[in-house]
Amino acid sequence: MTLDAANRPFTHAVLSAVLGVALALTAFWTGAFDVVACKALGIGCPDTTTGTLPQVKRLTPKQAALSGAYIALGDSFSSGEGVYDPGAPPIDRGAGLCHRSSGSYVPQITRSHPFAGGASFWACAGATTTNLLKGQHGHSPQIDRVTAETSLVTVSIGGNDAGFTDVLKECIVRLPWSSTCVEQEPAVLKRIDDLGPRMREVLRAIRDRAPQARVVVVGYPRIFPRDPGGRVDNLSPDDQRWLNRVGRRLNETIGAAVAEFDRAIAAFKGPGSAEFVDPYDAFEGHEIGRAQPYMNALDVNVERLLVYSRSYHPTADGYRRLGELVARQIDSGPKRLLNNLTLP
Repeated sequence: MTLDAANRPFTHAVLSAVLGVALALTAFWTGAFDVVACKALGIGCPDTTTGTLPQVKRLTPKQAALSGAYIALGDSFSSGEGVYDPGAPPIDRGAGLCHRSSGSYVPQITRSHPFAGGASFWACAGATTTNLLKGQHGHSPQIDRVTAETSLVTVSIGGNDAGFTDVLKECIVRLPWSSTCVEQEPAVLKRIDDLGPRMREVLRAIRDRAPQARVVVVGYPRIFPRDPGGRVDNLSPDDQRWLNRVGRRLNETIGAAVAEFDRAIAAFKGPGSAEFVDPYDAFEGHEIGRAQPYMNALDVNVERLLVYSRSYHPTADGYRRLGELVARQIDSGPKRLLNNLTLP
């Protein structure tokens, strides 16, 4: 059909109106997207401060960590087992069963870093990844302490999943000519290899509750010298080297799971992070067997046939060293930009 001259002005008006509405909607949705992108990702913001959209600021790693609450989770290496004094007043409700000590690296961090939302200490000796998620000693799960207001989580976990304490026990309580220690290798390595998925489950649970948080996972220090000079606690030099290798494998497995999780966060430009502090060589020159060890050697009450649980855990100097490493990580952050943003 051909339009006559009389109808053309009306048609043009209708088309102009439709086009105007379309352009207005496009501008609205583009503007809405810019606002969201500006606030969430720091893109699409006005070129100058005179624009109508607010400017956003990228937090430094330390600012992100201090912006909310600090929650300390983990096992005996975080609870302070090596310096726990059963005769001292408990530092908090439930601390006795979990052997939480003021000598752990956790109180060091809380003293040196002013967290806007405060700090709480929930690490518990003997904890496995399952205990952390499901509970222990009748207590609520450690993971329940993590909330949306959490800005920093530290956690040491995995050593008990690998059964490292039992491995040490088997190595120590044996006949000197027995090869029981190294014979545990297939079972130990299987448990360590199975740890990867469990670590990812822990990291997912933390992130589900605290999507803005930096999560700093702390590994385990090497117990014996690289080149042992003799027998220690019924352990031959070869036994000590083997136990060192097992410890390295444990740290590598934990570190790989953490790195993989952080790559996923970075790929989606999400806030927060997953970071690994590897203290494997942190006690160099101060291993068990040295003159000034940062780890407790085997501590036995012969009369009561009791092995004290502080055995093979950090001393006060050891915890101070771990505290230095964790503090450095909190201050420096991961080796990438964080996507934690705020309005100035």
